[in-house]
Formats: sequence, structure tokens, C-alpha cells
Amino acid sequence: MDFGLNEDQETLAKYARDFLTNECPTTFVRKMMDDDTAYDAGFYKHMAELGWMGIAIPEDCGGQGMSYVDLAVLLEEMGRSLVPGPFFATVGLAAPVLVETGAARDILAGIASGERRASLAVSEDGSGRIDASLIALKADGNTLNGTKRFVLDAHVADTIVVAARTAESDDPTEGITLFAVDARSPGVTVKQLRAMDATRRLCDVTFSGASGDVLGETGRGWRALERGVQKATGLLSAECVGGAAQVLDMSVAYAKERIQFGRPIGSFQAVKHKCADMLVDVEMSRSAMYFAAWTASTDDAELALASSIAKAYCGDAYTRVASNGIHVHGGIGFTWEHDMHLYFKRAKTNEVFLADPTHHRDLVARLVAA
Repeated sequence: MDFGLNEDQETLAKYARDFLTNECPTTFVRKMMDDDTAYDAGFYKHMAELGWMGIAIPEDCGGQGMSYVDLAVLLEEMGRSLVPGPFFATVGLAAPVLVETGAARDILAGIASGERRASLAVSEDGSGRIDASLIALKADGNTLNGTKRFVLDAHVADTIVVAARTAESDDPTEGITLFAVDARSPGVTVKQLRAMDATRRLCDVTFSGASGDVLGETGRGWRALERGVQKATGLLSAECVGGAAQVLDMSVAYAKERIQFGRPIGSFQAVKHKCADMLVDVEMSRSAMYFAAWTASTDDAELALASSIAKAYCGDAYTRVASNGIHVHGGIGFTWEHDMHLYFKRAKTNEVFLADPTHHRDLVARLVAA
């Protein structure tokens, strides 16, 4: 792997940061927090016009055919700006699973053009873990019955990719089928949940005789689901890195300008130590995340291990950095008017989404011992 971004990736990062600084300031983020959907069609369309929706979708499916490293570069910048709405649910979560199925070219083409939004519905027990043994929602032929929990931005999705059980087996990974369900079709009920991060909406989705189209081979969907989610896990880590890096930058800038006892607070050893700890967390997170993105881009055998390492470290690190950032800012850091709480809420949400760090450390231990 390369230990640095190439020229095109550096250009992408710079352009994305400039665009998001202008189009997604925290005033816009706060506006979306108060919105019923946290979705702005104009903003989403603008990103689609830049080609961002299809960045890691194959060219024969209407995408840009770039790598997951390129998408990670973009998501790192989006994490810095706390981009609201269904971009991650569509491009970072549903699309990798759809690509792994080898089917749904029309859905992928719609995602790449920005005309279709999607989400992934797997969890049923509320833990957020992607575990074959926990998938119980039944499908009788193409008809689905059951409830999926914590489905990201399902309320604005056009298509929901659903993992359902079509056959019983001693092996829980057998008999799982992936379906593409029209989110507005009869038998689909979406309920928004109250969540800590109002820019990232979670929903319960109930299927009552809803009809879906099989993606890939019936009863053989686990492999595509597992690989797609592993790639998505690494991409979520990219958001964590970007958010943590922005908190660090904000904290260092504040430590230089805030004067106490006639000197900047950044000159005090305790504040220096906190900023140094934050820097270590950011740089270690970035290394783990980009390795995970590289394994996703190359379909390397270490994808499962790398993605769980990245999620375990980045999930914890983002929360630590956000907490330390509030401490560096002192009394102003936890006020509603200051932006630090926005990053802390995104950090806590990302920490547990797609399974918490404890679960991923357990997966790492199993993979290393195997």
C-alpha cells in the first residue's frame, strides 16, 4: 500500500474541504438538525453533480469507478463538516453491499446519478451488530414480514436493502437473502427515532407483507452482506477521523487565543498534554482507517481484521478527542451555542453504529486467534 495520498486524492480533499466549508457550515448543520428530515434536496443534488455519489461505484454501473481509498478521502472531509442527510447511508453503507451482490445495476446507477437514495436494514435486536445468527426477519418467497431497527436515514430512502431469512439451517450464515425493497411500497412503515445526533436519523422499519426483489442468489446473501458491511465499517471510520481532526484544530486554535493569567492557555502544561493526546489519537486513527480503506479497495484478505481494528480504535478515539476538545474549551465548550457538542454527539453516534468498539475488539481477537 502507499503511505500517502496521491495528487488526485489531495486535490479531491482540498476541493471537498473548500466546497463543504462554503456549502455546509455549522449554521447549515444546525438548520438540518431542526428539519423534519435533516435532508436538503438541493445540497444533495449539488454533491451528485460533483460525482460524489458514484465515486466508488463501478463505471459499468454508472459510477466513477474510483477506489474506496478515494471515498475515504471524501468522507474524512465530510466528517470534518458533519455533513447531514443520507450520503453515508446511501454511498457509504448501502452501495458497497449492492456492489458485492453483483446485481442491482439500475439501483447503483440511480445512486450514482443522485436520483436514488438507499439504506441498509440488518439489525433487529437493537445491538447494531451485524451477526448472521441475529437475522430472524422472515421472507416467504418475495414477501417480507418483520421489523428492522436503527436503519440509517430510512425515512428519506427510495430503496432499502433488507437482509431476511428464507431458509433455516444449522449454519446461521446459510439461508440469508438480500432484498431490494421500495421504501414507499405497501407494507413498509418507517418510524423515525429520537437520537442523540439529530443530523443522522435512525428509524425502525416494519415490513408487513412487503414485496422485495432478490439481490444475487437466494439463500446466499451473507457473503455479500458481510463484505459490504466490512467496507462500510472502514468508511465510517473515515468520518470519525475527519471529525476528530476538526475538533483538534478547533481546540489548538482556541488554546492559542484564550488568555488566562496573562498568557494563552495553550502555554499551560495540562492543556498541552490534552492537545498532544488528541493529536496521537487522530494520527493513529488515520493510519488504521486508511489501511482499512486500502484493504477494501484491493479486496485484501485482511479486510475483516483491518475494518474491525479501524472501527474499534477510531470509534473510541473520536469520542475521547471530542471530550477533550470540550475540556480544552472550558465553560464555553458545553454550551448550545458552541459547536463542540455537535462533534461529541456525532462521535457517540458513530462509536456505536455498525457495532461498538468492544464488539470489534472481540472480532479482532477471534480473527487473530484463528
